[in-house]
Amino acid sequence: MISFNSGRRRNFAVSAAAALLVLTGCGSTDTGPSAQAPTTTTTAPTASASAPASASPTPAASTTPTAETAPELPAVLEASEPVSFSIPVIGAGSDLLSLGLRENGSLEVPPDGPGAPASWYNQSPTPGERGPSVLLGHVNATDGGPGVFADLRSLKAGDLIEVVRADGSTATFEMVRGEQYPKDDFPTETVYGNTAGAELRLITCDGYDPATGLFDDNYVIFAQLVL
Repeated sequence: MISFNSGRRRNFAVSAAAALLVLTGCGSTDTGPSAQAPTTTTTAPTASASAPASASPTPAASTTPTAETAPELPAVLEASEPVSFSIPVIGAGSDLLSLGLRENGSLEVPPDGPGAPASWYNQSPTPGERGPSVLLGHVNATDGGPGVFADLRSLKAGDLIEVVRADGSTATFEMVRGEQYPKDDFPTETVYGNTAGAELRLITCDGYDPATGLFDDNYVIFAQLVL
C-alpha cells in the first residue's frame, strides 16, 4: 500500500554508525564528527529619522498571521521487512538477514564466508518506508573471493536495486550516486540522517591497504524509491 504521509522518519545516526565497525577489515572506533545545527546572527535594523510632524502617519502593517501549507511529502510504502535484494545490472543478490545491535552496542555481523548474504540493519526503516533503509554486505569473503557487495562500484546513476518485502511487494530503488568515505571522517548525518522520501543505503568496505591488510574506507550507494 502506498502512502503519502505514513512511515517512520527515524534518525538513528548514533546506533547506525556501528555499522562501520563490523565489516571485514573495517574496524574503527571513530564514528565521525557530530552534526551541528548552523548558527545564525540577526542584526536589529537601524532606526530611521523621525518623520516631520505634518507628515501623514504610515498605516501599520497587518499582524494577521498567514496560514502556511506544509509541503506534500513524497509517497512511500507501508512498513514491511525485507526478504531479499537483487541488482540485475551486476548480477548481485541474496536473501537478507535481519541484524541489529548486541548488548554491548556493537552491530551484529553478517557472515563473511563464500556466498554469505547481505543484511538489513533492523533499526533502520524497512525498505520503502520514509527514511534511509540500510543494507550491509562484505566486499570480499574469507577465502579471498568476492563478497556479495563486491561490484557496487560498477553501479551507475539510474541503475535499479530491487528489494522483495515480506508482504509480497517489491520496493524498487534507483541509484543516485556512490561515495567513498574515510572511516575516520565518516559523514554520519549525510548517510544516516532523515530523508523526506524513502531511500536506500548500501554500505561495504573500500580503500584496501596492502601494507596493513585492512580497508581504510567505506563505499556507500545512495538510492531513491521509484514508484
